[in-house]
Amino acid sequence: MIVPETQIRTAVQDDDAALAELDRTTWSTLHAVLPAPTPGEPFFDERHGPGDYLVAVRGGAVVGYVRVVPPAPIASMAHVRQIQGLAVAESARGKGVARALLRAAMDRAREQGAVRITLRVLAHNAPARALYASEGFVVEGVLPGEMFLDGKYVDDVLMGRSLLG
Repeated sequence: MIVPETQIRTAVQDDDAALAELDRTTWSTLHAVLPAPTPGEPFFDERHGPGDYLVAVRGGAVVGYVRVVPPAPIASMAHVRQIQGLAVAESARGKGVARALLRAAMDRAREQGAVRITLRVLAHNAPARALYASEGFVVEGVLPGEMFLDGKYVDDVLMGRSLLG
């Protein structure tokens, strides 16, 4: 359940430092496939700007984000959006922030004309998989041993759902 003081909004350039810090403090091989972000590294880059992110704000502080973008820049996939990252600060976990971000991402995708939304999640990330399943995402494929993290091969799970109805 979302706490009333949590607001979801589109990120702005001024969120860069807060999002970079959130990304560093929440980094874990439970969900991350890239190396840990380095201190001082900007969050936004030439491929993903503030408009690609929704942020959760509580008490004036950014406590979470979700990136929702087209999966590829081709016309035949214009009807699809993909979640490519979701993080919530430890202090805000268990308060419905991740669910609110996920629902806002689906709303944003619908507003952009998408009829389908997808994501990829590591198989060992049971809490995220449970959240996605509870919001109607289903497993549409598994790439066995696709990632090598912490000395182990980890399956990459593809999930998706319709945004119609």
